[in-house]
Amino acid sequence: MCYQSKFGPAEWLTPALDKTLMELPKKGIKNVLVITPGFVSDCIETIEEIESENHDYFMENGGVEFNYIHPFNDSPEFIDLLVSLVEDK
Repeated sequence: MCYQSKFGPAEWLTPALDKTLMELPKKGIKNVLVITPGFVSDCIETIEEIESENHDYFMENGGVEFNYIHPFNDSPEFIDLLVSLVEDK
């Protein structure tokens, strides 16, 4: 488990996703699957930072396979879940 979204000068949660993805290939971990449970929809952070920049960090350091599972976005199943939660309230 890693953390993304560092903002400002204060110390942030660790380990950081970018640093971790740079180090994993050196430890023999060449294939990763990245999920972002803190996001329910794609945004500039998930698309640009996680899917693109972090992909490049991993591959440039010897990674072989980088897979990223997008947030729910407009998934019909997710929308149905939201509707049921609202209706149950």
